[in-house]
Parts: sequence; structure tokens; C-alpha cells
Amino acid sequence: MVGHAVQAKAAGLGARPVAVLVDRPLGTVRGWLRRFAGRAEQVRAWFTRLLVAVAVDPQVPDPTGSLLADAVAAITAAGRAVAGRFVLRDVTAWQVAGAVSDGRLLSPDWPPEWINTSSPWSAAM
Repeated sequence: MVGHAVQAKAAGLGARPVAVLVDRPLGTVRGWLRRFAGRAEQVRAWFTRLLVAVAVDPQVPDPTGSLLADAVAAITAAGRAVAGRFVLRDVTAWQVAGAVSDGRLLSPDWPPEWINTSSPWSAAM
């Protein structure tokens, strides 16, 4: 749900229409959007590094003029790269985002600094 909400906001919808779209309370959706917007640059940078590390021929998304939309574009591109690299059919970019963030995409301590060298994603960062 969070991914759909953020994607809709990046496409230009306001919080109220997004809340209706994802069928969640307005306060909840506003919280999601604020938290994501507050760390959009960090998220964009993290997923861009993942894209470059995983893709055979990475196509880094062009800037859109919006930090939120840039972060969504980076998540989408990295998700496609991961799904393509590991031949994961029917896996969405937001499922990849959930997996690589360990479900903590909106958590205050995400994205982490890579100190666990046993992580399968540590080489990517």
C-alpha cells in the first residue's frame, strides 16, 4: 500500500485522493508521504547505487524535478534490475524495495550504513 501511495503522490495526486485510492485513513497516508518525502534523497541515492551494482547496463533515471518522483524512479529502476538479474517473474519494484529494506523503507534508521559484510546486498552498496 505504501508503494502505491508514494507512486500516486509522485504522479501529482494530493494526500486526500491518495488516501481514497489506497483505501486508508488520511492521517495514515499523510504520515507515509511525509516520512518518505523526508528521506526521498537518501532513498533515491540508495536505490540508484543498487541499480548500478545489479544491472548489466544500468540506465540511471533522469531527474524529474521532484525529489519524491526521483526516488520513485530509482526504486522502479532498481526493482526492474533486481528482477531481471535474478530472473524473478511477477515481482514488482515495491516488493523488491520491501525485501531489500527488510520492510523498513519508512523507518527512521533506514537506509542503513552497510557494516554487515554477510548481507547479500552489501557488495552493492
